[in-house]
Amino acid sequence: MNIILFDDPVIRAQLLPLTFTRPVASLRVGILTIAEKWKLRLALPSGSEVSFGTQSYLEKKFPRTATDDNYWISGAICPDEAFIAVLRILKPNDAIEKNGRILAVRTADDEVPEIITGTVRSYPGELTIIDHPWKIFNQNGPQLRIDFEIITKGRISHPVTDKATVVYNEANVFIEEGATTKAAILNAENGPIYLGKNSQVQEGAIIRGPFSLGERSIINMGGKMRGDTTIGPDCKIGGEVANSVVYAFSNKAHDGYLGNSVLGEWVNLGADTNTSNMKNTYDIVKLWSHAKNEFVSTGLYFCGLIMGDHSKTGINTMFNTGSLVGVNSNVLNKGGYPPNFIPSFSWAGRNTYDIEKALSTAERAMGRRHQPMTDEDKAILREVFSITAVDRKW
Repeated sequence: MNIILFDDPVIRAQLLPLTFTRPVASLRVGILTIAEKWKLRLALPSGSEVSFGTQSYLEKKFPRTATDDNYWISGAICPDEAFIAVLRILKPNDAIEKNGRILAVRTADDEVPEIITGTVRSYPGELTIIDHPWKIFNQNGPQLRIDFEIITKGRISHPVTDKATVVYNEANVFIEEGATTKAAILNAENGPIYLGKNSQVQEGAIIRGPFSLGERSIINMGGKMRGDTTIGPDCKIGGEVANSVVYAFSNKAHDGYLGNSVLGEWVNLGADTNTSNMKNTYDIVKLWSHAKNEFVSTGLYFCGLIMGDHSKTGINTMFNTGSLVGVNSNVLNKGGYPPNFIPSFSWAGRNTYDIEKALSTAERAMGRRHQPMTDEDKAILREVFSITAVDRKW
């Protein structure tokens, strides 16, 4: 099967700013990204990858591979066996829809056809579709449990070798090669704990499942990790984190609370940055929508911070409930709370962050982790700077 995960244009707009810099299917929810879930679920052979149908400015970094028989699938769908069973019986030119929206189509075309010439099957079951930013943390616990079962099935965990580490429900803890703990508490009574390759849990850290720690990531001394939390690869995390998802190469190394939130890649939260995740009035939280150009209801009582790639905060920054920060912005503590919506490439929420200075800073940050900033990376950020100019109204 040649799988192409496409960006539904409505869903992609609803997921901004996270999808300014990646296809929808590259979003991480649970242990894995959506694209990684599809590869594992379909048991694709080694060397065979899913590809992406995404925005033209993202295609060089996230290329598309089309053949004469393609399964185009909405990149917002977290796969399950019931949906895959329907997918496997599609004939050429057939499609699957739900509530009037195309979910998948089998076609020889190199893009999703505007007119379906075969049979359109209405999918009767329930699906997990990540169509708003808050769905990432809201669905993270269930997806983490599912991913844990798939990743660890038939495998044996490396043992906890540190005598000072306390483990509750050890059968629900999986430790990959090279992962270490020192005088930590791992409590997997309420859900699984997954420690990726060469990750570290330092002295005095407390982790409650469901929880996932990505490859080479570090939980700093005394860190408190509550359930339904995922830390991606190559991150450094401290303080208190609850029901949040942090993408690769991001740092929250110091004290401070992060709850019901999503941080993109290359984010850095300064010391004592805090998020509020519940209103004092106990009202439903609203969040800025790029798609609607206004604040929209999340339907949730708990919603903290959504932050795009390469954005950063100064020390002692406080975020109000339901805050959204775009790509490559610097949020500084100027006394009180910053606005609930901070556009991409803003400096202190009051000025435009010069694109050349922003690229230079991003390149230095990536270089510190021995990651090159490619021409594709620079082109993507330049495009985001251009298309978000309308949001920067000082």
